[in-house]
Amino acid sequence: MDKKKAIEFIRDKAYQKVPKQFYKDKSFVLEAVKQDGIALEFADESLKKDKSIVHEAVKQDGYALEHAYESLKKDKSIVIEAIKQTGLALQYADESFKKDKSIVLAAIKTYGPALYFSHESLKKDKSFVLEAVKQDGNALSYADESLKKDKSIVLEAVKKDGRALKYADKSLQKDPDIIKAAKK
Repeated sequence: MDKKKAIEFIRDKAYQKVPKQFYKDKSFVLEAVKQDGIALEFADESLKKDKSIVHEAVKQDGYALEHAYESLKKDKSIVIEAIKQTGLALQYADESFKKDKSIVLAAIKTYGPALYFSHESLKKDKSFVLEAVKQDGNALSYADESLKKDKSIVLEAVKKDGRALKYADKSLQKDPDIIKAAKK
């Protein structure tokens, strides 16, 4: 099989059809992850440590961060590139980034429920929770209980998605302003 045919398999997500020796070839893997970042999963372990390859992989698909070598999950530039693609990539980042306000903010702006993967202290931070529910009302489910009692937070959540009402504190589930906003 030639490289051109192997790249076609990558495009078709038929990763297992690509002979293993291709996944040891840096130029092939670099081209493969540019086509589909998840191809990083099949790359030789030595190439999962290569910053340029991992950067291209997460640039194409943020979920590729899951398959990066652990040290690169601690690299801020790699993590930022991954969460630009999907806030859910935060789950694969080093724990230190789950406390990093700039990283978590970027993640929740692309996908509000990424709040789930943030540090507990940020789930209690009104400004962070507000950003998360503005992006996706259902992010309210991951907020600290104290913020599920905060009318302004709940109002924003139900404005975005009326179904978020079920995550609000019981005391607000019957509030006329909240119910009205949830029905719009």
